[in-house]
Amino acid sequence: MATGMIFDIKRFAVHDGPGIRTTVFFKGCPLACPWCHNPEGKKFTPEMFVRPARCIGCGSCLPACPHGALSLPTGVIALDRERCDSCGRCVDACPSDALETVGRKVTVEWLVAEIERDRTFFDGSGGGVTFSGGEPLAQPEFLIELLRACRVNGLATVIDTSGYAPADVVEAVAGYAGLFLYDLKLIDDDLHRRYTGVPNGPILENLRLLASRGARVIVRVPVIPGITDSEENMDGIARFVAALPTPYPVDLLPYHRAGSDKYARLGLKYQLVNTPIPPQARMEGLAEIFLRYKLQVMIGGERYGDVAPG
Repeated sequence: MATGMIFDIKRFAVHDGPGIRTTVFFKGCPLACPWCHNPEGKKFTPEMFVRPARCIGCGSCLPACPHGALSLPTGVIALDRERCDSCGRCVDACPSDALETVGRKVTVEWLVAEIERDRTFFDGSGGGVTFSGGEPLAQPEFLIELLRACRVNGLATVIDTSGYAPADVVEAVAGYAGLFLYDLKLIDDDLHRRYTGVPNGPILENLRLLASRGARVIVRVPVIPGITDSEENMDGIARFVAALPTPYPVDLLPYHRAGSDKYARLGLKYQLVNTPIPPQARMEGLAEIFLRYKLQVMIGGERYGDVAPG
C-alpha cells in the first residue's frame, strides 16, 4: 500500500470546496511562491517548527538531540538546521511545546480511516475530503490510491492544486476527483518563472486537458498586490479561461497574511511583510474584468455580479 508525506489534517473546513470538509495537506511543492501561507508544505521532507516564545529555558531538549543541533545561547532555544534531521526526539523531551516536527508519512489505509471519522458531517452538508498542500499532484501514486479508496468508500473528493505536474498524472487523477480548485497565478511566463520558480506552460496545458475531459474545475486567482493584481494579468487570465472548451468559474482570492508567522518558526524570512491587503473596491474592479468575458466570478468564495446573457 502506498505511503505519502502530509503535514496537517484540518477538520470542519468550509472554504476548501462544497459543504463541510476534511482537508489533508500534502507536504512538498515544486513552486516557490513568496506569498504561500503554508511554507511548511514546500519541502518534501519533515522539518522543525521552533517557537521561542514557548521555551522555558529548561534545557531538557539539549541531551535528547543526537546531533547537537540545539542550544540556549540567550536562555531561549535555538536550532542549527544544518545539523538537525527532524528526528523528533527533542519534541518528546520538551515540556512546553516549543518544538514541533512538521511532516509525517502515513498509509492510505490510515488516512482513509481518519477521513471516515467525519462522514456524518459530510453526509449532512454535501461535503467530503479535500487534498491540498503543498502540492498533492507531486505525490501521484499516493494520491491516486487515495482517490480510488475514497471512491470505493463513497467519499466526495476535491483536489486543490497549482496544476504543475506531468499531463499523464493530471489525466489519471481527473478520472477520480470530483472537483479541482485550480490556481492560475500569472499568465506571463517570464513573470511566472520569476515569482514561482517554474514555467506556466504545463499549468495552462493541464487546465486545457481538464476542460477537454469535462472535469469540474473552479479557477482560483490569488490577488497579490504588486505581483498578480495588474489589469493586464487579470485580462490575460480571463481571456484564457473564456477560450476553454468549458469556461470555468473564477474565484479571486485576496492576499492575506495568515500563515506569515510560520516563516519565523521555520527559520525563514517572510518576503511580503509590507504588501498591503487589497481593498474590496480593488477586488471588485478586477472582478469586473472577468464579467466582461461573461465568466462567473467570485471574490473569496462569494459570488460577485451577474454574467450578461449572449
